[in-house]
Amino acid sequence: MTPIIQQSVRFRVPPQVLFELYMDSRKHSASTGLPARISRKVGGRMTAFGGRIEGKNLLILPSQQIVQTWRASHWKKHDSSILILTFCRVTGGSQIDLVHVGVPTYDHKKVRKGWPHFYWRPWKKYLAK
Repeated sequence: MTPIIQQSVRFRVPPQVLFELYMDSRKHSASTGLPARISRKVGGRMTAFGGRIEGKNLLILPSQQIVQTWRASHWKKHDSSILILTFCRVTGGSQIDLVHVGVPTYDHKKVRKGWPHFYWRPWKKYLAK
């Protein structure tokens, strides 16, 4: 099993703003620069980055937590991971705690570095507008 990816990032907005940035297809697309379609229902499907990422919602606690199956389109057919995003209020805004389990060894480094590159930095830039 590959190491668990864990990241915590702070933003100067309330947790519900970050939750919506991820779960609202239009906002997700605008903040990352590539198309996303995300169901708001447990069991619903999600795609991001023009279909390069796909998954299914396992748990949704509005403004608090999202749990999804998550896989990149170039992964081997049987490979899948679990993504857990937890949103909490902290002094000056909010924090996202990411736990990403089961990312295949052959893509682990790229995925670990991809979260800040494709999400955290673009989100900060988007929210600064």
